[in-house]
Amino acid sequence: MALPSILVLISGNGSNLQALIDNCNSGKIPGKIIHVISSSSKAYGLERASQAGIPTMTHELKTYYRGIPKENKDARDEARAKFNKDLVNIIIGKLKPDVIVCAGWMLILSSDFLKPLHQAKIPIINLHPALPGQFEGTNAIERSWKAGQDGLVDKGGCMVHYVIEEVDKGTPLIVKEIDVKKESLEEWEARIHALEHEAIVEGTIEVLKQLNAK
Repeated sequence: MALPSILVLISGNGSNLQALIDNCNSGKIPGKIIHVISSSSKAYGLERASQAGIPTMTHELKTYYRGIPKENKDARDEARAKFNKDLVNIIIGKLKPDVIVCAGWMLILSSDFLKPLHQAKIPIINLHPALPGQFEGTNAIERSWKAGQDGLVDKGGCMVHYVIEEVDKGTPLIVKEIDVKKESLEEWEARIHALEHEAIVEGTIEVLKQLNAK
């Protein structure tokens, strides 16, 4: 019986992708990464995937915005909609994954992207470096570190959650916590990243388990 197929979306270094690759290879994750799509051609994660023999492609928003000034909001909105539609067509029309894992994908996924995936019953999960209900959106690590150092929170962590239209507000699959202590941003970041590498693996295992239970 074929293993469930996993599509991974990335934007950067790909250390979480590496955790997925290693744990798929070891058999801990009962699935196979069939493709990696990056929103940046400079993402080192593309190299990680290639070294593991996984097909890759780049889908960059800047190519859709080329020649459109920032002031022309309508044209940029149209370009973004085309970017989303083309990505959906690639995923549903060509790759047909069982599960999508966002492992450091830095673009907001809007309804015109998510609705077709939900209709196709392809679950999509995301790794976010903060606890549920805290520091949604960008720069979560820096924001949670500052809040901890200022005494506003006593815990931080990360979660893997289902992706919905509201950013970082989908139902959590995995939540991991660490205690706040006096430390530098770099130390906090290192602890969060170590936690992320565990969470992304556990979250992928969990979504595959739920998929098989249906």
